[in-house]
Amino acid sequence: MTLAQAQVIRGETGFTSYDAAFRGVLGARPTLRHVVDVDAHEGPVYVADEDALYFTTVPRRGQVLIKRLGLGEWGLGPAAPEVSVLAADTCVANGMTLGHDGSLVVCEQGDQTRQARISRVDRSTGSVSVIVDRWRDLPLNSPNDVVVRSDGSVWFTDPSYGHLQGFRPAPATGDYVYRWDPATRAIDVVDDSFDKPNGIAFSPDERILYVTDSGANQEPGSFHVERPHHVVAFDVVGGRHLAGRRLIAVTSPGIPDGLKVDVQGRVYVSSDAGVLVLNPEGDLLGRIDTPGCVNFTFGGPDRNLLFITTDAAVWAAVLDTQGT
Repeated sequence: MTLAQAQVIRGETGFTSYDAAFRGVLGARPTLRHVVDVDAHEGPVYVADEDALYFTTVPRRGQVLIKRLGLGEWGLGPAAPEVSVLAADTCVANGMTLGHDGSLVVCEQGDQTRQARISRVDRSTGSVSVIVDRWRDLPLNSPNDVVVRSDGSVWFTDPSYGHLQGFRPAPATGDYVYRWDPATRAIDVVDDSFDKPNGIAFSPDERILYVTDSGANQEPGSFHVERPHHVVAFDVVGGRHLAGRRLIAVTSPGIPDGLKVDVQGRVYVSSDAGVLVLNPEGDLLGRIDTPGCVNFTFGGPDRNLLFITTDAAVWAAVLDTQGT
């Protein structure tokens, strides 16, 4: 099916279908709802025991906050959900995920004087502890996105966007994908083939690792069409290594960023036009039309809500599937 033939399915806002299989994502009555106007930028994380969404804010003069959006009263009345600040002094926080101990595992990009690092933020107190900030005595670049595997290992991407955007020193390492081992506290490069590794996610059985490459975006606002703007997949070998690198999809329009997988193994990728939905082989099934989409996460009591951050608001797509 060509783009011109795509069927537009409309709830409150549009969903664009490119394949009949997209109905398995949307169900009979797809809906996209506005949650709240807020400066939600990156790292959305849903926490079930609080029915709350955490996220990092739009950078302003080098300051990034971690905020909490309470969802308990959302949709039950005219009042907007409550937004509060968990941590006001992050080191340019970006991507986040939930650790096995219930803390937030955060990519902190660093600045000209403070180290980039992967940190742990306590949701009760906002206190921060460092998980890892170096590889072989060399500083990290500017960690972007992170995922925690079932064995507790922390996998993250580390592009040099901080330097390209002027708030980090020149890189001392390549733009790598890393694995940190909680038992040995060792950090290893698991792949060095990316221009700018960005979003990262495991398949439901954790046998496949997906990573986006946003190398087409160099200086802010740029799009170098000859550079990568795609999603790749690897086989996970022994829970520690990657093999069998393969292209899954080239994104268009826009540059891929956030990445998630649902329980059926479908792959969700943020782009300028919204959230692209692919089958595990990389075929485009459809798009959730949220222009300005930066990142997203599954949440809600039934894990069927896709919360989407757009820098100015949080939206929620009500789907007929669940996140992993």
